[in-house]
Amino acid sequence: MLTKRLLPFASLVGLAMAPHVQAADQSQDNRWYVAPFATFINSGGDRHARDGWGGGLGVGKIIDEHFNVELKGFYQGFGGDNGPWDLAGGSADVQYYLFRDKFSPYAVIGLGGMNTCASANCGIGFIGEAGVGASYEVNDNLLIRSDVRYRYNNNFNAHVQPGTDEFHDMTVNLGVVIPFGDKPKYAAKSDAPKPITPIVASPKADCSKTDADADGVNDCLDKCPGTIKGAAVDLKGCAVRLILKGEHFKYDSAELGLNAKELLDGVAKDLIAFPQKNEIQVQGHASSEGSDSYNMKLSERRAHSVVDYLKLKGVVNKLSAKGYGETQPIGDNATEAGKAENRRVELIWIEE
Repeated sequence: MLTKRLLPFASLVGLAMAPHVQAADQSQDNRWYVAPFATFINSGGDRHARDGWGGGLGVGKIIDEHFNVELKGFYQGFGGDNGPWDLAGGSADVQYYLFRDKFSPYAVIGLGGMNTCASANCGIGFIGEAGVGASYEVNDNLLIRSDVRYRYNNNFNAHVQPGTDEFHDMTVNLGVVIPFGDKPKYAAKSDAPKPITPIVASPKADCSKTDADADGVNDCLDKCPGTIKGAAVDLKGCAVRLILKGEHFKYDSAELGLNAKELLDGVAKDLIAFPQKNEIQVQGHASSEGSDSYNMKLSERRAHSVVDYLKLKGVVNKLSAKGYGETQPIGDNATEAGKAENRRVELIWIEE
């Protein structure tokens, strides 16, 4: 009976997830939170009891893009053939989020203990829970959250209910999540800044013929030695644009691949060794597969991944991230080679 009731809910969550695959918010949110909730419990047939209500409170922490951990306590009560039932207990939960967005579906498992009283018969036992749910972000410090769970309860020969010490319940929880503190933000401009037009300068006749960083500007004119390899430069030899192309991300994901991290390690090293004061905007771009809205979100997440990684490596430049989706192709989306060119991230040094 419980399996039949869980399957439609899981199907609905699956349908809701379909258009949002890998749409996670890449801000590194790691705040603590409290989560009060109300509960409806379907007690199954083994308790010979009616359905009931309850509530509880969770205290948890956001670990990373995918995981939350949470400790929660609860109370639930309902009537039955052998008198009123009272359930009081707690569990340690692990929630796995498929992605973080305004709507964020997750799976959850929990282990804990519960004191069960049926009329005057009481016993302490083990509980294990598993289920699916979703949260909806109202604002940075308030989320609505709901999940449905199967609960297994073993009371270890306490004989609370004659005939069995194993019980199978279904719970539906509805509540809110209230994170503490400010959600991490990323600086972003509403309009795309106009990048500096790359210019390769010709050295004056009396300048040195050397070009140590191979950026096309003679050392005697180069005001930004140590130019990042592959970057376009201006008249003074200062970087204005760097295009990162190739297989830098896993398919349909904002997670950086090994080759991308190796490339960004070199970029970070050069930015730290030869800093420029200009703000750097990290722009994400996508090819034409998928919907416009999905590609926009994917490109935003990829840009945030690059920003996060450069900050992690110690880059102190002011960094901002912006996604452009498929709106600014540099290759022909009708060919695989053109699509590969369009799947890119660009670093743009903004003119002060």
